[in-house]
Order: sequence, then structure tokens, then C-alpha cells
Amino acid sequence: MSHKKKIIILAVIAFAFIGMYLFMGLNENWDYVLPNRATKVFAIILTGGCIAFSTVVFQTITNNRILTPSLIGLDSLYLLIQTVIVFLFGAKTLALMESETQFILSVGLMVLFAYFLFIFIFKKEGRNIYFLLLIGIIFGTFFNSIASFMQMLIDPNEFAVVQDTMFASFNNVNEDLFFISVILIIMVTLYFLRFVKYLDVISLGRDHALNLGVPYDQVVKQLLIVVAILVSVATALVGPITFLGLLVANVAHEFLKTYRHSYLITGAILISIIALVGGQLLVERIFTFSTTISVIINFVGGIYFLYLLLKENRSW
Repeated sequence: MSHKKKIIILAVIAFAFIGMYLFMGLNENWDYVLPNRATKVFAIILTGGCIAFSTVVFQTITNNRILTPSLIGLDSLYLLIQTVIVFLFGAKTLALMESETQFILSVGLMVLFAYFLFIFIFKKEGRNIYFLLLIGIIFGTFFNSIASFMQMLIDPNEFAVVQDTMFASFNNVNEDLFFISVILIIMVTLYFLRFVKYLDVISLGRDHALNLGVPYDQVVKQLLIVVAILVSVATALVGPITFLGLLVANVAHEFLKTYRHSYLITGAILISIIALVGGQLLVERIFTFSTTISVIINFVGGIYFLYLLLKENRSW
């Protein structure tokens, strides 16, 4: 089966899931229910697209299908930002803060952190992407430790507010953030188009890419900024979903079996939409909102991550 046919199959499944979610069980209150569901679907498309896009690019840069952009520490920084606001100013400040202000603050700080991290890492020659991952893991652990310490000190009622930000949810997505998110995503995508021609070659490794005339270090720096912005937008919009990128990127590789990133990125985005819409259907229809979609995705993704580790261990 050709790659185009596989993409068409994924698109049909994605549209079928979206149709099921939008129109299943509509009652006389459809004029309220349908716009509410449409808002969730649009948030799913934005979030799923950003996470899938960024993970495929990040795994190509690192030449490793087990790594995800969350290793840079952006998810941990997001939780730390929410915790610091509650710790210093109280839960009311976080609740009353305008959604646009909170979104811009979170995205701005995460992108700023990533930018200075990249500047620090690539300032000296000889430091590679794996050194970046090591520093990112250290910072992620540091941010988590500070956030956990602050959460132990705050009032239990205020901790409940912080706890809501620890898990991604599409039930309370603010529509006012869509415009800012779409503008950022469009700008980043247009900027990314300059470098898309290099991805297929970069997947061969640094040495091969340099031999084939790719300005490797310069391209990788630019792509890492793209990844950081996309992950920041997705996290600030709905919250952290740790294993989604790992899951959809690897399923896209296994299903499409190609090195062409035009197919891989498209396939990963469609698989991400299928996973999130399917997960949201489970949350609402099966679990009746007793859990969040991030718990389901992280559970399935965690199992798949263990499978990948065992598979790689056998190959070694």
C-alpha cells in the first residue's frame, strides 16, 4: 500500500472519530452541546498537531525514537510557573488572571528558557544534542523538585488549584486563546518551511548530513527553537501530556514505514488527533469524566514506552 493511501486512511479515521464525537448523543440542547464539542475538537487539533509535529522533528534531530521534547524540561517549567503564582500570590490570582496573560506568560517563559538553554549549550564547539538533553533532564528534575517543595507548603485548597494544571484537560479550554495559538503556529510553520528540505538528510545522522552539504549545526538550532515554541503552545493551552508525542511519532513510523518527513509529520498529526478524540470519547462516554485524557494517554504511552525499551534491549 502506498504512503498516500495510508495517509488517506488515517484522515478518514480521524474525520470519522471527529464526527462521532461531535454528533453522537446530541439531544434537544444541540445548540449548546455542539459548539462546546467543536471547541474541544479544535483544541485537540491544535494541541495534537503541535505535539506530533514537534516530536517527529525532535526525534529526527536526536536520531532516537525514544526521546521526546519533554526531556528539555518545558513541562516541568510549566508546572513550576503555575505553582509559583499560587505560592506567591494565592490561588485567587491564578483564577482571576486573564487567560491571555497567563498563556503569554507561560509560553514566553518556556520559550525564553529554551532559548537560553540552547545558547548555553551551543556556545562552545563540541557540545552536541545529547549534552543538551542531559542539561534538560537536570533542569526538569530541578523544576519538579522546587514545584513539589512549594506544593507541600501551600494551603491544601490552593494545592487543588495547582493540581488541576498538572493534567491536560480539554473540558475547560478557553476559546480566547485560539487566536493567539493559531497565529503562533502559523508563524512557526512558515518559518519551519525553510528547513523542511533538510529533515530527510538530517535523519541519516550528523556526519552524513555534513557530507551532503547540510549546515547541520545552524539548522538544528533553528529546528530546536521551532520545537520549543510548539511544545510551549500545546502545554500552555491544555497542560502537559507527557507520552502523547512518543506514542504517535512511533506509531507513524511503524505504520508508514518511510523516511519522508512530509508523510511522517502528516501521519503523526492525524494519529495524534485520532488518539486524543478517541481518548476524549472514553473520558466522556465510558469513564463519565471520572478521569482526564492525559491519564489515559500517559497510561497507554507508558506501556508503549516500556515495549520500545524492551524491543531495543533485545536488538542490543
